[in-house]
Amino acid sequence: MMTQEAVATLERLTSTVNPSETSVCVIGLGYIGLPTASVLATKGFQVHGMDVRADVVDTINEGRIHIEEPDLDMVVRSAVNSGQLKAGYEPQPADVFMLCVPTPSRPDHSPDLSYVEEASRAIQPHIKRGDLIILESTSPPRTTEDVVVPLAVPPGMKVGEDVFVAHCPERVLPGRILLEVVQNDRVVGGVTPACTEKAEAFYEAFVNGKVLGTSALAAEVTKLVENSYRDVNIAFANELSMLADRLGVDAWEVIELANRHPRVNILTPGPGVGGHCISVDPWFLVHADPEHTPLIRTAREVNDSKPHFVVNHVAELAREFAAPKIGCLGITYKGDVDDLRESPSLEIVQELIKLDVGEVMACDPLISSERFNDFPLHDLETVLDQAHILVLLTDHRAFKKIPRRILEEKVIVDTRGTWR
Repeated sequence: MMTQEAVATLERLTSTVNPSETSVCVIGLGYIGLPTASVLATKGFQVHGMDVRADVVDTINEGRIHIEEPDLDMVVRSAVNSGQLKAGYEPQPADVFMLCVPTPSRPDHSPDLSYVEEASRAIQPHIKRGDLIILESTSPPRTTEDVVVPLAVPPGMKVGEDVFVAHCPERVLPGRILLEVVQNDRVVGGVTPACTEKAEAFYEAFVNGKVLGTSALAAEVTKLVENSYRDVNIAFANELSMLADRLGVDAWEVIELANRHPRVNILTPGPGVGGHCISVDPWFLVHADPEHTPLIRTAREVNDSKPHFVVNHVAELAREFAAPKIGCLGITYKGDVDDLRESPSLEIVQELIKLDVGEVMACDPLISSERFNDFPLHDLETVLDQAHILVLLTDHRAFKKIPRRILEEKVIVDTRGTWR
């Protein structure tokens, strides 16, 4: 039987959640945690954000941001100035705990859940009866039940009666996070039906999209399926682009013509697949059942091979010059986003430098030399002036504006189809 205190808390939350009376502790203030914390603060929740990096905590408490996201600086500044958002190095007691930490994969593609484990252990001393624990980090199947519950729930407390635990994976696109964290439908999966109800009520207090309740396991698998679906379809486009190159036809023209068919919708190829989601999450499904996921594995291998295809193509072109200068435009994984995680563009530049096929001049207007020092970054004007070969890797807005007359003077490798 549920305790009277837990029943009262659940009844209050399933009928309504009053932000002004609800405190939230967000663990991890990165690309998901910080926007989420700032949105919750503007909605009236009292938010404490926790991060292990001193520079992140200090920057946020000054009302500034350490990541690039449209309008995030204004929202954070407003939330901090109002007193609704504060950052610290340790968790604090709250009504709701949200784990927004990374879930990377190891070199063998197995999931690394150390951040989730550490975050779960960190909040356990602060959990009281009636609290809601939410794992937002994209995770392998059963992470919520097998990792968060045993590590975050204090001994003696029963899940679904004393403490409520759920998984609600983030579903946002970099560059649109502040909009999509509120507007997109959310999948909320509880460890028990009572957990689902309480988590649904919390998200309904600030999400305009539909909040879809299910089990924790179903929510975990749903997120992985979403990104695996996209990865498989991107792999088809990337494999087609490599085939078209060998056959001597324009991949983008073929795709454009094929998409005129009413039931065909081929995606746009690129230099590979990056970001923390699509390039990582499918491996979680493969790891969960290697024998029955051959298509997902193959798609990952195709997309992982694309950067090497680009490098080999550029190396062949460089051999036509006595002292080639190779201008690589963009090192982030996505246009107009400053995220370097799993970036195929960055991988291509690094591999070209190692091959020493010429002088590599990398340029990215969204990455500062103060933040990045793996290799020198050049301004766009210098690259356009000196490079013999221009390799478009990331379709930033600035690169789309390069005059055609300049491009006509260069050997072009356009991995995005932007300059066609």
